[in-house]
Amino acid sequence: MKMKRTILTPVVVALVALGTGGWFLQKGADQKKNVYANSELFENVLREVQEKFVDAKDSGELYQKAIDGMLEELGDPHSVLMPAKEYERLRTDTEGQYGGIGIQIGKRGDFVTVISPLPGTPAERLGLRAGDAIIEVDGVSAKGWTDEMAMSKLRGPVGKPVKMTIARPGVPDRMPFNIVREEIHIRAVPSAFMVGNGVGYAELSIFSETSTTELRAALKKLQSEGAKSVILDLRNNPGGLLDQGGSVSDLFLERGDLVLETKSRVVGQSQKMLAVDADEFPNMPIVILVGPGTASAAEILAGALQDHDRALVLGRTTYGKGSVQTVIRLPDNKNYLKLTTARWYTPSGRSIQKPYGIGAAETPAAEGEDGSLTANDSTKDKPTFKTDGGRTVYGGGGIVPDLIVALDTITATERVFLQEVAKFGQQYATARLAFAVEYLRRTPNIQQGFVVTPQMVAEFYGVLQKQGVKVDRTVYNAASGWLTDDLAYEISYSKWGQQGTRQRVNRADPQVIAAAALLQRAKDPAALFTLAKDYAAKHKQPEPALDPLH
Repeated sequence: MKMKRTILTPVVVALVALGTGGWFLQKGADQKKNVYANSELFENVLREVQEKFVDAKDSGELYQKAIDGMLEELGDPHSVLMPAKEYERLRTDTEGQYGGIGIQIGKRGDFVTVISPLPGTPAERLGLRAGDAIIEVDGVSAKGWTDEMAMSKLRGPVGKPVKMTIARPGVPDRMPFNIVREEIHIRAVPSAFMVGNGVGYAELSIFSETSTTELRAALKKLQSEGAKSVILDLRNNPGGLLDQGGSVSDLFLERGDLVLETKSRVVGQSQKMLAVDADEFPNMPIVILVGPGTASAAEILAGALQDHDRALVLGRTTYGKGSVQTVIRLPDNKNYLKLTTARWYTPSGRSIQKPYGIGAAETPAAEGEDGSLTANDSTKDKPTFKTDGGRTVYGGGGIVPDLIVALDTITATERVFLQEVAKFGQQYATARLAFAVEYLRRTPNIQQGFVVTPQMVAEFYGVLQKQGVKVDRTVYNAASGWLTDDLAYEISYSKWGQQGTRQRVNRADPQVIAAAALLQRAKDPAALFTLAKDYAAKHKQPEPALDPLH
């Protein structure tokens, strides 16, 4: 089958980047009319600083600070100057293979923050989480770094360790990590399997060059196994290539349907992206799972299918990345400028860009990371739009789900335990892995439905003690429910990998359960929306027109 095409100038929807520096542009002057005067003014100030400032300053450093400061004053955290090496690292992101620890990152205030650890990577195995702020790398402060600067430090030769210091929301102490780099090959679809009763499940983790091909193949395989409907999981998808966001959307839309519109001052970048081919899965009911870790190209897909009433969006409100970046090679052939050149809009005309700016507080991706709803999930004061079928959808900061469903929350006693073990950084993850490996050695014929017994939880306490993780036994016992689930996850991952673990976790995942329940009853896509209203009323889940309750 031929690859689908979408018509758009090749540009990258990058995650986030923020320049640093303190220089600001002269204000109050007409820049166009006074470009030469302003250039002369800048050169005069630079010369005086270089010649007379009390401390000697390198002219190259001053120019770099001026450029960084100018970009920062744009109030856009996605525009940044990149040396050639940083550009190469950005390019490898789109190809999906590099040496590193396996995290997607973005700027939050003064520090680069983990948006999502990638499945099956060292970062995920050792316990890095969404919302973790990177404070130091190899003993060097990361304050003020761009995401490109952080990537240049975190990536490197396979087998070589990198030391990190992390600040985690809700945890008072800094957390040390020592992570050995591996070759990171990002699978766009790390897991796809049948949930049961004609419902398939596919996890799309990133929009790389292979996303459309991998997802098409996964869905065709699910159909061959009896899938009449599908759950498409985008909850930990941080985005990637804009054209792949359009191409994946094209799998489910009809020829000529609007996928998105970009608006720009650059000639040729204000255009509409249309579906090129017919819907490859006609009349298949689809539920898209989303959350705070769903960003950029993943939001393009969710927004397009939501606006065309092609899929029901379920979960929690997405990240809110509605801008487009173009990578421009500068004349010196040594530097590249990643610059926000357009905003994109869903078919109904929504911008889902979350507000940002100089000094503006951005909501961490990990807010409500225990599963609870947050202010981001509220529809209060958000602009309203209409889908093809007349349903109300919202702009102004992320894709608001059609059906808002929270994950299970942790208890107060479990939170106390998590705060205690967080002080030991990766030692907890190391102990958990050691326990899983030893358990599997003793139990080689384990089945996926295995039970984590109270005896196993008690045994794990001793493993923690040996690894130097000192936690009060009363605090430990109070978190037995969370520990049971955590040990089941680690044992499953060690035995069956990403897909086997996801199969087990999904059995107790409230969002997957809700999606499957709806799809088992839906005969066609239109039926999903009626069923979702009934489900919301029965389970007292708020509809988007209401402020979420918890």
